[in-house]
Amino acid sequence: METFPLAGLLDLRAASGGPFLEFLRTADLSAGLYVLEAGAVDGQQPHTEDEVYVILAGRARFTAGTETRDVGPGDTIFVAAEVPHRFHDITEELRIIVVFGPAEYTGATGASRWDAETVEG
Repeated sequence: METFPLAGLLDLRAASGGPFLEFLRTADLSAGLYVLEAGAVDGQQPHTEDEVYVILAGRARFTAGTETRDVGPGDTIFVAAEVPHRFHDITEELRIIVVFGPAEYTGATGASRWDAETVEG
């Protein structure tokens, strides 16, 4: 078993200088912490894996495909692979756990869309 205390993840993510910190990777899934400040621009691009977001804190709007919804703490969002999506109109800092299945970019080549440091859990 591994545990990942949120305070430690927040510190590691801040030290990385990027919005995303991958903290777990296996062949079948990967998980990370994504933090977006109020007013930030979410520059994500569609990916080759299914994705689940769990909103820990903050408020924003989220668009996937042609659907847009308000999101906040306690919300869980599923986005299928290849569907364009992004957070926008971020009014409070977002803290989000992100889970990919299989692991992020298993089906693609190139650098991570997050442009952030990967940390082994």
